[in-house]
Amino acid sequence: MQQLKVNLLKDSNESINNVSIALDKLEKHALNFTPWTSYPYKPDVRFAIAHNNNFIFLKYYVTEESIRAAAGNINGNVWEDACVEFFVSFDDKGYYNIEFNCIGTGLIGFGKEKPTRQRLAEETIRQIKYQAVISNQDDDNVHWELTLVIPVVVFTHHQLHSLSGTQCNANFYKCGDALPQPHFVAWSNIEAPQPDFHLPEFFGMLEFE
Repeated sequence: MQQLKVNLLKDSNESINNVSIALDKLEKHALNFTPWTSYPYKPDVRFAIAHNNNFIFLKYYVTEESIRAAAGNINGNVWEDACVEFFVSFDDKGYYNIEFNCIGTGLIGFGKEKPTRQRLAEETIRQIKYQAVISNQDDDNVHWELTLVIPVVVFTHHQLHSLSGTQCNANFYKCGDALPQPHFVAWSNIEAPQPDFHLPEFFGMLEFE
């Protein structure tokens, strides 16, 4: 099982620019697993994560051959686009799937399994601050970054007052179902016959400092 300690940024505020700069200075964690042989393409994806008790700070760094950003409405089909995802479970009530495409369109669901999930309200999802930056360089790839500032109040099925000392199970993903090269990349490996990120038994562990 993958394990990760989430650093506490004691002097941080929730300004998206400050968070982005602070995360650039932290260790980057790679998404190394492509669990399904039918989808071997693996873009370069890393993330940095931290918190300040009331907010989770998360930044993805992505390099891939092409991108797509067709979903412009909250709770739209962002997984068909160039999409990064953060699934997290605080207890056995269920887990949250937080998904954002490369232009910052978000989706959040909650439940115990994929078929019975419920989407969170748009006004809840809008509380997440984001910064999306897309850049083409001299090679044939697209480079993009997404910074998220996630307040604990977004986890509406739980009463989280402080993250410090909290342990949870989580996984980090990159996908793009409708891209020229569909792919499914994970931080913590998954063993399943078909692509499916909704398998909490394969989540890794996070410990908030």
